[in-house]
Amino acid sequence: MSEDERSADQAAELADRIARLLRAGGQTAAVAESVTGGAVMSRLAAAEAASEWFHGGIVAYSRQVKYSLLDVDPGPVITARCARQMAHSAALLLKADFAVATTGAGGPGPEEGKPAGTVFIAVSTPHDCTAAEYRFDGDPSAVVESVTAQALRDLAAAVSAEAANSTGSAVSTPH
Repeated sequence: MSEDERSADQAAELADRIARLLRAGGQTAAVAESVTGGAVMSRLAAAEAASEWFHGGIVAYSRQVKYSLLDVDPGPVITARCARQMAHSAALLLKADFAVATTGAGGPGPEEGKPAGTVFIAVSTPHDCTAAEYRFDGDPSAVVESVTAQALRDLAAAVSAEAANSTGSAVSTPH
């Protein structure tokens, strides 16, 4: 099995896990993508019973679309703040409980002073919105595949944590 096939299998497994968790909790998800250009959306849409829990997504490749549609502050877009604003806006616009967002320098060269492969992924939950910075190697298509898998891992972790908190005694504060 090639690396691409393993990556595709992993992405499909993660999307199915997200689907099971969201369906069990009666919750929904959405996506705001830049660097991944719709790849995360595609994986989620292909998961089981997606029409029940996946509200859709927005591909905002242009910074003007990020500013006007996703309410991102004008300025650099390869930042944690931009990723958080994208995720938060996607959740609001698409009326979803969770949203994942991707923004970054896909390559082949640097962007905004950041090396190719520098990416920020944010996840908005019913109680929080967090972002993480990652660095992936490879050509632009390899970066997109890696970012897609990581975005799905991050979303799955957030949905799992939320499910665990809702069955436990943890108290969260709204964002």
